[in-house]
This record gives sequence, C-alpha cells and structure tokens, in this order.
Amino acid sequence: MTETLSPVAVFREAALRSDLLKAEQWERAAKEVKQNLASEDRLNPELVCEEMSKVLVRDRILTPYQSQQIRAGRTKLTLGNYVITEFLGQGGMGQVFGGVHKIMGRQCAIKVLPLQKSDPLSLESFAREIRLQSNLDSPYLVRAFDAGKDGKVHYLVTEYVPGTDLRRLVREHGRLSMQQAASIIAQAAAGLAYAHESGLVHRDVKPANIMVTPDGHAKVSDVGLAALSFGPDDDPRAGMVVGTADYLSPEQIRTPDQVGPPSDIYSLGCTLYYACTGAVPFPGGDSKSKCRRHLNEMPLKPTQHAPELSEAFVDTIADMMEKEVSRRITTAAEVVMRLSPWATMDADTNDSGSIQIGEGMRPVAIPAAGIPSPEDSFGESMLDEMSWDNVGSAASAPDSSTSSTNSVVTPPPPPRDPPAEPLTPAVSHTSGILTPTWLMSILLFTAIGFLFGYLTARGVLF
Repeated sequence: MTETLSPVAVFREAALRSDLLKAEQWERAAKEVKQNLASEDRLNPELVCEEMSKVLVRDRILTPYQSQQIRAGRTKLTLGNYVITEFLGQGGMGQVFGGVHKIMGRQCAIKVLPLQKSDPLSLESFAREIRLQSNLDSPYLVRAFDAGKDGKVHYLVTEYVPGTDLRRLVREHGRLSMQQAASIIAQAAAGLAYAHESGLVHRDVKPANIMVTPDGHAKVSDVGLAALSFGPDDDPRAGMVVGTADYLSPEQIRTPDQVGPPSDIYSLGCTLYYACTGAVPFPGGDSKSKCRRHLNEMPLKPTQHAPELSEAFVDTIADMMEKEVSRRITTAAEVVMRLSPWATMDADTNDSGSIQIGEGMRPVAIPAAGIPSPEDSFGESMLDEMSWDNVGSAASAPDSSTSSTNSVVTPPPPPRDPPAEPLTPAVSHTSGILTPTWLMSILLFTAIGFLFGYLTARGVLF
C-alpha cells in the first residue's frame, strides 16, 4: 500500500528534487517557520506550507510561481539552459514563460511551441523563421536570441520586455491620446520597416503583438511567427488565411498567399484605430462577417469615438486602412513620417527617445489570478512529454487546459452615437511635416541599409 505524503513532505521532496534550493536552505526556512508558529496548538500542514513559501520567496530562493509549482509536486522547472521563473501569458504561438539563463543570469521570455504544432512541416517553418528572426536587431522589435529543444518540447527565447501589450493597456486604461497612440504606433512602424527590409512580413499585426514598457517604449513581437500561431489548415503556404479577424487586410482575405508589407500597414492602421478609439474598426459579428466588412465597408469615423482627434490624424488612419493597396500608405517608413507631428519629444521623454506614458496610463503587472494552476505549466498536454516528477499522491492531477487560439479582441462596447459619415481617405498625403530627430535617424538608417544592400548585390563593396 502506497503511503500518502503530507503536503509538507511533498513540498520538501519536490523542492529538493527541483535543484532550485539546497537542503540547508530548506532547513533554515523550516527553523524560522517553526519559531513563527510556536504559539499554534496544532500545526495545520497547509499553513506550514504557506509560511514556508513566504520565507523562501522573501529570501529570493524561489519565485512565487516556482513555489506554486513545487507545492503541487512539480519538480521540472527548466528548459535547456533556462530556469523557469514565472508565467507571462498565453500567446498565439503557445504559452509564454519568464526565465533566467542558468549561467549568464540573463532574464528572458520563453515561448513554448505546443506539441500539436510540432509536426515536421511546422518545425521546418519554425526553424526557418527563427533563423531569419535571429538576424533582426532593432530597438523596435522583440529580439530573439536563442531556441532549443528539451525532450519533445521546442521553445524560442526572446528578450524580456517589462510592461504590458497594447491590447491590455487600452482595455485596462481606456483609449490613448493622439500623442500616446502615435508614439507607440510610430515605433511599431519603425520596427516593421526594419523587418520588411529584411524580407519578413509579420501577417498578424495587432495590439496584442505590440509590447509597451512602463516608459512608453514599443516593440513588435512575433515577427515571422504568424504561421505558427494558427492550425495547419491556416498556413499561408496552403493559401489559407493567417491573421486575426479584427485586423485582417483585404488582400489577406482575398489572396492570403500573396501578401506583402502593405498588408502589415493595413493591420497597423486598424491597430492605431483601436489605440485611439478603444474600439475595433468592425465590432460585433463573427470572423466571417468581419472579413466581409474589411472587404466592403468603411468603419465609423474615429471622431465618433474620440471627438478630440484632429482631421489630419484621422486622414492618416484612413490612408493606412485604404482597401486598395495602390491607394494605401505602402511603406512603414511613410507611416513613421505621417505620425511624426504627434509622436513628438518633450520633457517627459527618456534617453531612448520614446515618450513616457503618464502615471494614470502606466501598465500594471499581471495579477496573481492570471497565473495558471500548477497543472497547466508548459501546457497540460505537455506534462507527460516533459517527464514531470510528481512527488507523492498529494500532487494534483492535470486538468484540461485552455487551448491556444487567436481570439478576436473584445474591447469595451463603443458609445451609441448616431450614424456618422464613413472614414474617408485623404486625397493627398500631408506635407510640411515636422520630423523629430529620432524619426529622421530611423529613416536615415533605413536609407543606408538599402544602399548597402544594393552595392553589395552589385559587387561594388564585396
């Protein structure tokens, strides 16, 4: 007959097996907890575990997430050379964890590829896109610097970006001002310009893929990974639609295997619309109805949601969201130029040239309620593949976890204003733009890159 271990015994055994702490560290914490609970007539095992967890987290021996995992009997909290420290969220590619390199101590984000997307074709695409992404080095793109395999689990390691994503920022704090929205989107456009020059089209530009730091610096994530965010039937190589319905360009719907940089511009325009209005361009309805509206309808004019928006600003959104590619702003560099009158620098900027978000708009950390249960770590379907060591029968059995999907953004409902004139594109682009120094630097860097590539291809330099 198998003896059932107490919660305290499960916690201790799992903690030691995890290699995240040593026996003397456990004993030192246990001694302190014993002294703290000396007045208790009868010790409750769960109370002891809770107090042990508090001490170990306080002394920075474990993180709250690690403690939660270990208390449930989970002992594997590593992927290759990385120690998992926290759960960051669920993305299109899969679950995202915070981690630290075992030797270098560098903080990072680790994206885990779901097992159902580990077929040979997906892995080939994953490897190819990772190689391309590894060459991207822009302050406006989330950098990828490692990838690996642990057992059957494939993962991508990227830089850790503190803060939140644009979708969460707007949902929790409301629509942004013209300056805030323009500054974030201009930075995202600068990152996309760099990616486009490198031959990569994002295909899934949306608020959730734009990270925003507490000081307002923006970075585009998941460049080149859009195909991995969807099922095999949605792969662009098969001519199927890849993208999120609220931000799909018309050409993604008509000819998904023939999209280029202008498609990202349209999606970025939809993202700007959302950032400054708090509403998606075509709210309500299912994905099919949204696609029809992207093809045939114009959204409400942004001023119906945000009356303070200037006509020039609204015209820029309209030109980004033109349904015909020939009439649309076609380069991300031009988006940067068009937004420059509002993406200005002032006394509230940091050294990187990005505009700080005001205190009332500052992103907040993910609440504890957002952390998945221990059974969900690395994805419930991966537990067997990861060879988890479950200590004692007190460890919880896996539950069915939420599947990885690309859900449609659901912002607060727009105000019920009377019908308004549709968003009409400007006849001509704005002239006489005041261009800040940092924006000019981006464009100069872009021009130098084009010239260098051209001369290299002609054999002039090498």
